[in-house]
Amino acid sequence: MEGLEYSIMGYVASYLWPFVRTAAMLGTMFILGSSLLSARIRLILCISVAWCLSPLLPASDPHLDLFSISGILITINQIIIGIIIGYCTELISQCFVMAGQVIAMQTGLGFASVVDPVNGAQTPVVGQFFTMLCGLVLFGIDGHLVFIDLLRKSFFTVPVGLEFVTQDTWRNLFSFLGVMFQTAVNFSIASICTMLVINFTFGVMTRAAPQLNIFSMGFAVSLILGIFVLWVTVGNFMSFFHYQFDRTVDLICSAVGYDCRGGF
Repeated sequence: MEGLEYSIMGYVASYLWPFVRTAAMLGTMFILGSSLLSARIRLILCISVAWCLSPLLPASDPHLDLFSISGILITINQIIIGIIIGYCTELISQCFVMAGQVIAMQTGLGFASVVDPVNGAQTPVVGQFFTMLCGLVLFGIDGHLVFIDLLRKSFFTVPVGLEFVTQDTWRNLFSFLGVMFQTAVNFSIASICTMLVINFTFGVMTRAAPQLNIFSMGFAVSLILGIFVLWVTVGNFMSFFHYQFDRTVDLICSAVGYDCRGGF
């Protein structure tokens, strides 16, 4: 009976711990972890992905006990690894959300704000537009499948056990925030420079003709030119998205200790 008990517990562990890491990733992943997807559908998706991945994963140590201190620590470790992978996917959209906020504040489009269903906060309409565009492009290029494949490879580089995330991984995650801000500024620099020239022009007009009502005229002109600049610069979205996507994949690879230079 004792041998049968070990067999049953080993079988349960071979599906439970991959499910925990998968659920942690999908629960924090861009779009899939938002309120746009109901909890029931997300649970079914987590169970399906874990069930498909389990036969492809290396066998865990049969001596690991689920209901022990080490089993609890292993479960917490799987949650942390899954959250790290899912958190990295959020960095793809957040740079464009920040760029949209900068563009909206500069062009006057920030007056139109809506509730972002992905972040659950009030976001300018330009940031919401880029969030939706990021989601469409991500699923259009099968980016979600790339992240699920990285999740599968993480079980080989960081197998189920008591091997915790290193300090270098946390350092890379926090240093990547600088890359995110850099991408946001590079994407919105055209709007910033354009609106700077426009505001400078309005300042010269106000000094030359003080009788002009610069507040009523300047807002309308800034809004129209802001929409025009947004229409012109949106063509650069794909190049910035591919750059951010590649950097995010490299970040996940470094976090799980996998060499992505050979491709997928």
